[in-house]
Formats: sequence, C-alpha cells, structure tokens
Amino acid sequence: MECVFCRILRGEIAAQRVHEDDRVVAILDVNPVAPGHSLVLPREHLETWDGLSDDLAGRLAVASRSVARAVLAATGAQGYNLLVNNQRCSGQAIPHVHVHVIPRREADGVKFNWPAKGADVASLELQAERIRQAMRSGS
Repeated sequence: MECVFCRILRGEIAAQRVHEDDRVVAILDVNPVAPGHSLVLPREHLETWDGLSDDLAGRLAVASRSVARAVLAATGAQGYNLLVNNQRCSGQAIPHVHVHVIPRREADGVKFNWPAKGADVASLELQAERIRQAMRSGS
C-alpha cells in the first residue's frame, strides 16, 4: 500500500495545509491530540529521522519551529510537544518521517507513558562510551 503522506503531498488526498515550501509541508493531523496538532513532513519520502540529509533535517527543524510558533499564536496554547516517532516499535504509524507539533495546556489530560528507570553510574558510563564510539565511527 502506498504512503498516505505521499498521496497527500501529490494532492490525491485532501489535507489542511498550514505551511509549504519547496522541501517541507505541514498539515493538520486528522486524529489530533489537541486542536492545532500539526504534522511537519518532508516532500521526499524518507522513513525515519536518521535517513534525512543534514540539510533536510535542518529544513524540517526550522519549519517545525515556525509551525510551533504559529500553532501557539493561533490556539492560545501554553506550550507544545515536538515528537518524532521512528519505526513501528516507537509508535510510528505511517512510515514517512514527520514531526508532530502538539499544542499543550495545563491540565489538558494528555499524558505520554514515559516509564523512566533509574540507572547507576557504571551503566551510564558504559552507554556513553558506546555512543561516543558509534559517533566517531559515523554510525
């Protein structure tokens, strides 16, 4: 089955567009967490954030910031979440990278299940070293 976001970008499926430029489009989410919940996506079909070129990641970030500012102004929200899910295990329902801009208010009832677990210093040091090694190797 073809990507629903690619179909939206081609105009085959209607969407409320709130931003467009040559590389990035933002639309309202049809299943919003809150009014103004927007999705910022690249025109190019790429599945996850790590697949973006540096230039496109920057463009997506700048557009997301602009959309967030506009959503705050338009909705009167007090804050917002930026969220990018990568792969199905993280909650990505459509395999086309997109940034959720979710307007928030005090006591809005929106909760993200964030089961934080404590970690000891030795475990953190080991994880940090592995990540530094991966970064040096260009992974």
